[in-house]
Amino acid sequence: MSGTDVGEELGARAAQARALALLRIRSRALAVAILPAAVAVVLFAADAQGHLAGPAWDAVRWTVLGVAVVVLLVTVLVAVSVARARPAMSPTVPVSEEGAPDLYRLVRDLADRLDVPAPSAVALTPDCDSWLEDRTHRALRKGPRAALRKGPGASLPKGPEAPAEAADTAPVLVIGSPFLWWMRVAELRAVLAPVVAGTGPSAHPDIAAARRFVRGLDAAVADAAAPGRGPVRGAPPAFAGWVSRLLLRACRGHAAEMERCVAAAASMRAQTVDYGLRIAAQEQVGLAYAGWDRLLTRVALPAWRMGRWPSRLDAGVVSALTELSRRDRLADGFALRLGERPACDLLEEPGAADEAASLLAARLFHGGPAESGPGWVPVDWQQYPDEVVDRKWRSEAARLHRVLDTLGVPRASAADPAVPTLARVMEHLSGPGGPGGPGEALAAGIGAAVAREEAEAPVHGGPEQGGPGHGGAADDPLDLWGPGPLPLFPLQPPRTGTELLADHVAAMVCCAAVDTAGAAPGLDWLDGPALLVGGERRADLAAPVLSLVEDGDPDPLLNWLAEVGVRSDKPVRLV
Repeated sequence: MSGTDVGEELGARAAQARALALLRIRSRALAVAILPAAVAVVLFAADAQGHLAGPAWDAVRWTVLGVAVVVLLVTVLVAVSVARARPAMSPTVPVSEEGAPDLYRLVRDLADRLDVPAPSAVALTPDCDSWLEDRTHRALRKGPRAALRKGPGASLPKGPEAPAEAADTAPVLVIGSPFLWWMRVAELRAVLAPVVAGTGPSAHPDIAAARRFVRGLDAAVADAAAPGRGPVRGAPPAFAGWVSRLLLRACRGHAAEMERCVAAAASMRAQTVDYGLRIAAQEQVGLAYAGWDRLLTRVALPAWRMGRWPSRLDAGVVSALTELSRRDRLADGFALRLGERPACDLLEEPGAADEAASLLAARLFHGGPAESGPGWVPVDWQQYPDEVVDRKWRSEAARLHRVLDTLGVPRASAADPAVPTLARVMEHLSGPGGPGGPGEALAAGIGAAVAREEAEAPVHGGPEQGGPGHGGAADDPLDLWGPGPLPLFPLQPPRTGTELLADHVAAMVCCAAVDTAGAAPGLDWLDGPALLVGGERRADLAAPVLSLVEDGDPDPLLNWLAEVGVRSDKPVRLV
């Protein structure tokens, strides 16, 4: 037996030991629950044999019997609550075998080489991670589960098990969608090897039972915390949740150690498949994560706030990382890999999968509706400068002037007082009193206007926009999360008033540059909306704007405007 086999065996045994420890906790809890009933049986058996007689013992017997009945009823209540609680399922995009036969073939080949059961299905998630997810709970087999069945020709375990039962017992392989577009096929196979190897420990009955026990407790705790119940209806779930929390505290250490041992055993088993390539592929995982994070926070988020959702986010990762490789010498050479076959070629319709994953990303990270609508429109990357950047600048400039009107700030143009100009903004922020007076009032007004518009916007969910649990799409992958608030994973904390003011002033400057100096809106794959002057990006606007907003000093911005050729006294189109 090789060292790899020994390490894998030790890890598997350690995981099984922890699983048995979890099952012992379950057994002890059950033993405590039936202890009063056992004592009552002993007392009544003693009375039947002529022992422990007398009025006092009779009172003890009937008291213990009453306690036993109450405890058993409570135990049944808790057990039913845990069994019926619906575990959370990661929101994913299902991928059928008909839609990705090559991908399913790659996964099955991995499972055969690793000598482990193949996953029951494949799904995509808009994140840079991959994992196995147990979806055997009966509540998870409805709706989205039906779309994850194995297609014809799928290999099934040998033996007396029925095909449907075998497909339901294996976990689902969830793959991060950015991996498919950035990684090459060989790299994806190397990265997925330790993940697929985890189906081996997952099939062990003790580990599977321990996981179901912990997931049931976790689901019961979440169910108890769900709002919308009155004090009477909410009392039983609340008690079941309290008991589940006690058991979870006792299980936490064993469960974490079990999962660590399972991962270690899977990693040791996966060393027999593409181990050298996996070391290099892990570098691509970190790079993909960096590019995906920048793409979401700098590029996608401004579009989502404008009621537009980029429909090719995964394809945008390739452009973002290619740009990163051009700028950062640490990433130099990674773009050369693009000549190899990308993993997205394993999908029959990569564009449709990218669009579905992009919409789900908007739902998860921003809280957008589950479907397109009048206020929630897909946008291509070619349309991004006009549909997002230009509209963003002009809407923020219009908001800035509306707040100035509310504050009673006079127009700067003597010829036409109704014309909005950049000079009006600069004169107000650099006027008497410094930035602490007019700047704070203006920042507060903009913050209030943004909050009011976001509350009224249709892209933030609600019953009429198809939020989860509110009559949304029938196949909404977030239905299984219940009626919780969206977004589930907000990308950024709320912006401060000063940050909002700086953004709005910069937007006004960009509008003036476009209208008076021949500049154009553009897209930078790593930084989002960009101002193009003479076809080149100007990235030096932030410092002059901050000098005006924070210090009330207009000179740096005036110098920048003169260099670019912007006329601050000329009218600006706001819509």
